[in-house]
Amino acid sequence: MRDSDRGHAINWGVLIAVYDLLEEAGLEVYLVNARETRNLPGRKSDVQESQWLMKLHTYGLLRNSFRPSPEIRTMRTYWRQRNDLVQAAGRHIQRMQKALTQMNVQLANVLSDVSGVTGQAIIKAILAGERDPHQLAAFRDWRVKASEEEIARSLEGNWQTDQLFVLQQEQDGYQFCQKQMAECDRRLGQYLQHIEDRSQGASLPEEKRRGRLSKRKGNKPQFDLRRELFRMTGTDLTRIDGIDVMTVMTIISEAGSDRSKWKTEDHFVSWLRLCPDNKVSGDKIIGKGRLPTNNRVSIALKMAASTLRVSNTYLGAQFRRFRTKLGAPIAIKAMAAKLARLVYRMLRYGMKYVDQGAKIYEAQHRQRQIGQLKWNAAKLGFRVVEAAA
Repeated sequence: MRDSDRGHAINWGVLIAVYDLLEEAGLEVYLVNARETRNLPGRKSDVQESQWLMKLHTYGLLRNSFRPSPEIRTMRTYWRQRNDLVQAAGRHIQRMQKALTQMNVQLANVLSDVSGVTGQAIIKAILAGERDPHQLAAFRDWRVKASEEEIARSLEGNWQTDQLFVLQQEQDGYQFCQKQMAECDRRLGQYLQHIEDRSQGASLPEEKRRGRLSKRKGNKPQFDLRRELFRMTGTDLTRIDGIDVMTVMTIISEAGSDRSKWKTEDHFVSWLRLCPDNKVSGDKIIGKGRLPTNNRVSIALKMAASTLRVSNTYLGAQFRRFRTKLGAPIAIKAMAAKLARLVYRMLRYGMKYVDQGAKIYEAQHRQRQIGQLKWNAAKLGFRVVEAAA
């Protein structure tokens, strides 16, 4: 971000350091959204800006933005660093696939992920000097659907020295990211063990089965993160359909587990910018806008909502109806807001989420449709009579 008056770049690292020093000194520091402090247009100086801010604060017109506690900020630092490493590892994988494709090695046609057991074994053998397609295909893991013959046909390429060099560089970068992620997991796991236990001796519920598509571990931490989060929060947010342990960790590391910072669940949804942007005049909606956001919690909840499309659950049935009626983008945002409300209730009031199933939602929706039809018919002077089964 740049200061619009002088064009000087703002060093946010210095501002954060100043904030921490003032907070450690016992001062009540306000972190204010710049949109709420806009003055009249024209040439301004730092002195005028400070006087204007002092006047607004004196009249109580400045709202303090949310900033999590120090222990949550530490957890957030570890988790954001880990996510950056995951993204960096993904970029190395993409460049490895590009190098293989340019050598006409179509490994992506038979393997869904070159970072898996079979893909990594074949790439390491290629870098070690092996060129025989059948010898390379022998590294096939039993879980791969493609046969050894199919894999061998995809490994008949022209081995270019420059592309092999790029492949070696990207493989080394990927391995380095994996090593750094393991170190992040170790430090994060140690830190979470020192956070206060809020489970009050309750036992961790049995993990919910989520179907075939969620069996892959992917980039999940190398320790029992679900147990640590349950101990920290006293509730298991993964019981909510669509929300996995990675999403829960993003929510807790960004917003903390204390929901008393927001008076109601509506305030929490508004902070996430998942609420409608209705323009109201005279108690009438005269227009609707969009609320773009880069909030990490909002992005995680939208990704969780999008997975409900194939879920045979109450929330899955509700999302499919929203998707048919409103379209995919609006339905994803609406379901993300629904998930945010459920998260708020579980963390604030200790509510236990129990899935009622897709059939219950469909039956309730049918009853609402029948009631609406009867009401419309009565307005027109008719009466709706249900036919015999």
